[in-house]
Amino acid sequence: MKKMQQLLMVLLMPLFALSITTYAEKYTEGKQYTKVNETVSAKAEVREYFSFYCPHCLRFEPFMETIKKSLPEGVKFERNHVDFLRAASPKIQAMLTKSVVVAEQLDMENKLVGAVFNYIQIQRAVITSEKDIHNIFVLNGADGDKFDKLMKSFSVNSKAKSLKKNQDIMSKKGALKGVPAIIVNGKYRVNSQELDKNNFEQDYQNLIKYLLTLK
Repeated sequence: MKKMQQLLMVLLMPLFALSITTYAEKYTEGKQYTKVNETVSAKAEVREYFSFYCPHCLRFEPFMETIKKSLPEGVKFERNHVDFLRAASPKIQAMLTKSVVVAEQLDMENKLVGAVFNYIQIQRAVITSEKDIHNIFVLNGADGDKFDKLMKSFSVNSKAKSLKKNQDIMSKKGALKGVPAIIVNGKYRVNSQELDKNNFEQDYQNLIKYLLTLK
């Protein structure tokens, strides 16, 4: 089986090289994508900067799931909630950042992220405290005690601080002018308005795959 996989990879390499060349001719820095950093991240990643208070982010959710599933093996998709929208205080938005990390650790990310989006944007309800987030999670199948413990845990707080740091770095570089924003390998931001409107989803996927090959 291993030999068959190796043979398949050898056979596919010329096609892969051809596709990269084609993408290089199609996608131009400063048009379909912008370089926002001088160095790439240590590990291959596609990072979505988003906010629960952003209507466009909600509409993008199904598409982001498609992007996640289309990524090459070994490439991580990372949700990075931001705290700079005016719809809520930075404190509440920071709690929501932590809640995304908790949802990941509970292995219920998609369901719970969807529930928070629904609560804020569909039900038009207001989050005023951590208790509100706790209740949303419990109503959608999460263990309340686990939620409370995780929100106070070192791992969740460390990850939330890391997400905040990423946000601040990209904001200072002028890379985050709004959300949703996709940044590949910490260096290249997708300019979605420049992609093919007649074949948007495929063009978006192809651009991300191309950007993952750049250094």
